Amino acid sequence: MRVLFLILVLLGGPACAQPITVFAAASLRDALTEIADGFGAGVTLSFGGSGTLARQIAAGAPVDAVVLAHRDWATWLLGRGLILDGTLADVASGTLVLIAPAGAPAMDAPDASKIVAALAGGRLAMGQRDGVPAGSYARDWLRQIGAWDAMLPHLAETDNVRAALALVAKGAAPLGVVYASDATAEPLVQIVYTVPSDAHAPIRYPAGAVTQAGRAFVHYLGSDRAAAVFASHGFATVAP
Repeated sequence: MRVLFLILVLLGGPACAQPITVFAAASLRDALTEIADGFGAGVTLSFGGSGTLARQIAAGAPVDAVVLAHRDWATWLLGRGLILDGTLADVASGTLVLIAPAGAPAMDAPDASKIVAALAGGRLAMGQRDGVPAGSYARDWLRQIGAWDAMLPHLAETDNVRAALALVAKGAAPLGVVYASDATAEPLVQIVYTVPSDAHAPIRYPAGAVTQAGRAFVHYLGSDRAAAVFASHGFATVAP
């Protein structure tokens, strides 16, 4: 990826590329906005839940590149011939956390009874379990600690992870499950528990080109410059 990026720079860089449209998972909003600004060409970003974006692409939405929050949705698109061969790659990884309004105390080894008690009649905000990757990861974790069935009556499922974050930030939900990168970007929430990485499927952000015009941006996402931006927003890098 870095070799191709260097070639692009020598030939005039991304600034010579045509304007493109990129669909991206909502949790990437801040990082990708900064990365797009540094790309040098016109980039229109559209954010949403990964499942929703994937289905829009399958329905023919005009888009040049996509960055999702779960490999399954990227594989789903690839299997339908909607991502160009050889362009799909993980560009960042993340961490799942339990959040509460700012100032809340840490929660040690959460289980069903502790979470229900902390909710105090409220709901646990999380992404929709079948369409939003953060919701799928949250379900994995809740199942792993034996709390999923008990939590079903107490869920507030949202269309994307940023919506779940907003519910907690606004005080509409006492607890939420989001990515660490989301939580660190919102001063009105507090991380009360960091979910162990082995409690859910690996959190990866795969990117792929949908059109030839999107190739340069996808390769740019694999550059050292993009990696530094991801890291500054709380994401981790992934091995090539």
